Amino acid sequence: MMNDDVVVARASGREAVEELRRSGALDALFERLDAGEVEMTGSQGLLPALLKEALERGLAAELSEHLGYEKGQTSGQARSNTRNGTTKKTVMSEVGAFEIEVPRDRAGSFTPRLVRKGQRRLDGLDSMIISLYAGGDDGTRYPSSPGLHPGRGGQCRDDFHDH
Repeated sequence: MMNDDVVVARASGREAVEELRRSGALDALFERLDAGEVEMTGSQGLLPALLKEALERGLAAELSEHLGYEKGQTSGQARSNTRNGTTKKTVMSEVGAFEIEVPRDRAGSFTPRLVRKGQRRLDGLDSMIISLYAGGDDGTRYPSSPGLHPGRGGQCRDDFHDH
């Protein structure tokens, strides 16, 4: 992506893993997994913790988009709607059950797309991750992913979200 003649390179997931491996962080993590200090799945597992972090970041980004400003951003103007804490929600996924913090707004007008109101089950982990990365996309960041945006002619898997 280009911004004022500065090129910002985006690393692939594989490149990120290789960087963690080279730094020794990946070896240290696998040593803890092998020693039984960290579980891979289950409510206290590594995968649910990573998914929780990714979902909460995505939900926070959705709220920022909805409100029109980033968390902690100061402004001289009064805002008609602001952040109003979070609500805890337990969700089930292919990697186990875990609790997430869903952000709220004072007006109650925020409707999350990543984890919808009333949704308790996250089916299709791969689809969830893809949706997460495209969640705040307006079509310019990921122009080759129309299938992730039903409003722009794409299709979403019918079994992805509980109805």
